Amino acid sequence: MRVVLLTGKGGVGKTSHAVATALGAAAHGHRVFLLSTDPAHSVGDALGRRVGPHPVEVAPKVVAREVSALDELDRSWSAIQDWLRALLREETDEILAEELLVFPGLEELLALRAVREVEETGDYDVCVVDCAPTGATLRMLRFPDALQVFMDNFFDLERRGARLLRPLLERVHAGGLLPSEDFFDAFERLYREVDHVRQVLLDGERTSARLVVNPARVVVEETRRSFAYLSLYGVATDAVVVNRVLPERAAGGWFARWAEREERELAEIEASFPMPRFRAPLHPRELRGVAALEGLAREVYGERDPAELFTRSRPIRLSRRGGRTRLEIELPGASKEEVDVRHHGAELWVRVRDARRVVALPASVAQRAPSAVRLEAGVLEVEFEA
Repeated sequence: MRVVLLTGKGGVGKTSHAVATALGAAAHGHRVFLLSTDPAHSVGDALGRRVGPHPVEVAPKVVAREVSALDELDRSWSAIQDWLRALLREETDEILAEELLVFPGLEELLALRAVREVEETGDYDVCVVDCAPTGATLRMLRFPDALQVFMDNFFDLERRGARLLRPLLERVHAGGLLPSEDFFDAFERLYREVDHVRQVLLDGERTSARLVVNPARVVVEETRRSFAYLSLYGVATDAVVVNRVLPERAAGGWFARWAEREERELAEIEASFPMPRFRAPLHPRELRGVAALEGLAREVYGERDPAELFTRSRPIRLSRRGGRTRLEIELPGASKEEVDVRHHGAELWVRVRDARRVVALPASVAQRAPSAVRLEAGVLEVEFEA
């Protein structure tokens, strides 16, 4: 099953494009499941009808669902929360304890478990996911790695220690200080479910992120960072959708300076994202309802299938080798004489002939200077100091 993740800074029109992508894919004959994992669910608002936690058909060949993060937490987290809640209640009030028990990224990650449930039905060809805004999406991507470190290095040790100490503490009526076997069983189930979601996200043959961006400096800068972090965590980005582009007929007069600024940002987007870029014009009114969003899909994708995997490779990749971070950028057809690389704070500027590519660097890399730069077989490799 094809999985398309729509994400972007809050307010850029991500949900509208998620719905449009789903409707456009259905128009090409696919059976589509539209899944919202954004806590501020607005798929129903975009469609102009109610969409809740249970699947509902919203258009021919399109079924939608807004995942309830709290329900998903109860399913996988309740046994763990019970023990943590008992400890926290000794130090804080019950409401605050409930808030403290939701780790950053966990809600979104468990909501994505619904993708597996959609796939297991065998009824759908495509699952389009309206993800949380980029900040929450990136927290979601960090969580599996942190959980894996804990499972690989501490989990078995903690479980054995608890088994040894529990009889002793129970004699002095302090057994509640240690988690029960149910706690450890629940943690193992949670880990397996999170790992399955992670494998779906990392499967570049069927899953890709699609970034929605507006031609505005703050949005472009955040989207560049999001692209870098998606690359860092191994999630492929197959396309960028540039939303609310000023129509040419409105580019003169009072809007002239706006149009000039927008052209600069469009050039930055072209330099920053080496992949298909689709545009959607700024509309005079809000697009709402199936007919309007089907029209948006046609404007953006034309005759192309929105479910298509537009980029099969990862044009920008980050990896660790020998204790050093290596950035790889695909530059097919380029020669060494045509490539110039410069490090500017949190960005790497790559010039190839007359084109410039701007790569936002993750915080863990941004403060390190490049120690080696080489071009081999059409791939630029930049190695950073340890």
